[in-house]
Amino acid sequence: MIHKELINPRSIVVVGGSNKTSKPGGNCVRNLINGGYKGKLYVVNAKETEVQGLKSYPNVSDIPDTDLAIISVPATACLETVTILAKEKGVKAFIMYTAGFGEETKEGGELERQIVDVINEAEASLIGPNCIGILNRYHHSLFTLPIPQMDPFGVDMISSSGGTAIFIMESAIKMGLRFNSVWSIGNGAQITVEDVLEYMDLHFDAEKDSKIKLLYIESIKDPDKLLEHTSSLIHKGCKIAAIKSGTSESGIRAASSHTGAMANPDLAVEALFRKAGIVRCYSREELATVGATFTLKELKGKNIAIVTHAGGPAVILTDALAKGGMEIPKLSDHPLSQELKSKLLPGSSVNNPIDILGTGEPTHLATAIDYCEKKFQEIDGIAVIFGSPGLTRVYEAYDVLDKKMRTCSKPIFPVLPSVNTALDETDFFVKKGRVNFSDEVGLANALTKILKTPRPLANNLELKGVDIPLIRRIIDNIPESGYIAPMYVQMLFKAAGIPVAEELVSDQWDEIRNFAEKAGYPVVAKVVGPVHKSDVGGVVLNIRSQEHLEIEFKRLMKIPEAHSVMIQPMLKGMELFAGAKYEEKFGHIVLCGLGGIFVELFRDIASGLAPLATEEALSMIRSLRSYKVFEGARGQKGIDEFRFAKIIVHLSALLRFATEIKELDINPLLATEKSIIAVDARIRIEKSS
Repeated sequence: MIHKELINPRSIVVVGGSNKTSKPGGNCVRNLINGGYKGKLYVVNAKETEVQGLKSYPNVSDIPDTDLAIISVPATACLETVTILAKEKGVKAFIMYTAGFGEETKEGGELERQIVDVINEAEASLIGPNCIGILNRYHHSLFTLPIPQMDPFGVDMISSSGGTAIFIMESAIKMGLRFNSVWSIGNGAQITVEDVLEYMDLHFDAEKDSKIKLLYIESIKDPDKLLEHTSSLIHKGCKIAAIKSGTSESGIRAASSHTGAMANPDLAVEALFRKAGIVRCYSREELATVGATFTLKELKGKNIAIVTHAGGPAVILTDALAKGGMEIPKLSDHPLSQELKSKLLPGSSVNNPIDILGTGEPTHLATAIDYCEKKFQEIDGIAVIFGSPGLTRVYEAYDVLDKKMRTCSKPIFPVLPSVNTALDETDFFVKKGRVNFSDEVGLANALTKILKTPRPLANNLELKGVDIPLIRRIIDNIPESGYIAPMYVQMLFKAAGIPVAEELVSDQWDEIRNFAEKAGYPVVAKVVGPVHKSDVGGVVLNIRSQEHLEIEFKRLMKIPEAHSVMIQPMLKGMELFAGAKYEEKFGHIVLCGLGGIFVELFRDIASGLAPLATEEALSMIRSLRSYKVFEGARGQKGIDEFRFAKIIVHLSALLRFATEIKELDINPLLATEKSIIAVDARIRIEKSS
């Protein structure tokens, strides 16, 4: 619960405030004073009579009633302090710097719980413990530096870690990023990252509030809540980027399927962020760069013009943009390119990059930008690389760039690399409210990440062709937990509208022989029983005669754990993979990619959070590194990606109504230009006792 007293308190008490600014309580008092806090400010310190010019009270019992209490005393004193403040002084909001609670010991966790109980009973708010505080335009209740420049349309940052929040600010300030608020959640004993997002969503004012949110998350406690409010904020016009740390451990799981072996917390996060429309970042610098890119006009296409006076950085930027899937259109063949060339210095290039040369002047920079905006209609955005040659000052050039950024209808991305030689000029530019990308590759990565992140879609189930009552009857009739018999797999897929290859499972030779004669040779035979058929020699392809089939039938039945043989017609096509794994708290994670041996060999898989819409499934497919294979490469015919997307959507609908399914593999799906059919599949269920 977040109260107004936490956001804009009329009075604040710092319990543990002191004259020593090297201590959290002392530095917090200094930040509040220097930040121009306009309310009443109290300090409690039994050893001081005056703290930084403020009267110091010896005990919390002595202070007047107060809105917000900042706690910076030892953990052992916190429960008594909070109890007095909540019950006797009417405090409705707490920020607790103190560490030594649930993050350290079981006893600390119990003490933390007792403190939260007291605060909840008083219907008050708690940030922390083990945090660095809150920073906004009303009060600077942090005990750390730096304090960034505040701006109502600057960035809102929410961080699980106080230290990480500080270092993100360091990176962001260097780029010229301004802030509207900083929330350090710490242990999140009461208020979590998801709760802050909920508050921002429910109280969002499009005219007055920041539309950029940067998140550093160590633990997603409520994925549904995170999804609901981030996607809602994005629909309201916000842009959100996030780092989720702590996803490298796959956890303890007995993975017996391809999906089980590959599905991990990282893919669950990837799926959640994709569905929410969050741009995922992996470093502080990357998060700050994406945040800085968010502050500029929105890039609405892939075509970038590069205006430069230095060839090398422009080539580096061209390579990085192209690697990320962006386009740098050739402009030298444009009807107006020679006209632009005539207005630049002799030797200038208008090919793209547009090189105005190291001796190019601000007027040449302005002219090149004008042509990219008004005359080269295919251009969607303009990257400008302009440093200092060390011979002249570049104030005028940066002033021109600032003015063009204000008036240009297309986004301009400034790359000003001379952060030492042109330090004063760069500072001059940033103080005009601009951001600077000193590294061109960092900018390219940010642009491609943003462009590739899908917008959140309405969470509507697509159920055409899915027989929900039949799915439930099949699941309810399966006798026990575990991997289900092939006949149940076939039945479930047919009920969900997923095309399947005709097959027969039997331990009787006569039945196997009759099926083969009816289906026609060649056929495929597979052992039934062992989970990993290929590992035990349990898959035989291209059987072309009854004699060959009989030999293989007898051999397969002798494999340990075998109880029958599956036979199918021999089909051809590109091998695809689709699967799903149930992840605690997240629900079903759906995976897709190339099939066969490539699933685990290359691990080129995309993940989505069920249920999925067709556009989400297409986004997954198109995000694969192997997508060009799907389109058709080196003379090979491509596949029907929309048909593949529909199968993924139907699979997610099956999972929605058969929640007992915990692991599912379809490997392979055989795909041609006109059809995709499931050839081999496994489903593991867990039925409630």
